[in-house]
Amino acid sequence: MTVERAEMLIRQLEIPWALFEHHLPGLDDALCLWEPEPYCWTVRPDGQGRWIADFQVPEPDPVPAVTIGWVTWHIGYWWTTTLGHCFKGGAPEREQITWPGGAEAAVGWLRGLHEEWRTGLAQLTDADLDSADRTSGLPWAAELTMGDVAAWVNIELTKNVAEIGLLRHLHGARRTTAS
Repeated sequence: MTVERAEMLIRQLEIPWALFEHHLPGLDDALCLWEPEPYCWTVRPDGQGRWIADFQVPEPDPVPAVTIGWVTWHIGYWWTTTLGHCFKGGAPEREQITWPGGAEAAVGWLRGLHEEWRTGLAQLTDADLDSADRTSGLPWAAELTMGDVAAWVNIELTKNVAEIGLLRHLHGARRTTAS
């Protein structure tokens, strides 16, 4: 049964998702790995062919700049973790969630996660949204209700997509001034 609150959360989700799709034309591997400055987190292949994201707990101060590849990994990391805990009974550890290794694969990965999340939200009732049962395993939101976590996903996606847009604009501006 579709619930009005779940529908609202899905409509909100579609706003940053449309902006994500807006930023995709021309996104390639080189742009994903472009480092806006030397103090930067990115994704890099390890000796086994897996793409590992730079990460440190606690985060350094200041936090490094990031690449689009890193941001897409970050979206995939928190979405995989959130989906796992809220809809699948558990999720892999951060170190097990790797970047797919290229722009096209990363976009496909995120599109799949988006669809999974959207499908999961569509099945939630008001009672589900008011409960913390599904969120209790989340490392960053165990005390929040499912409705709170769904709203957080929308905001986090908005922030991450804005970062991708800013990095694209910065890359374009630096290319223009270098010519």
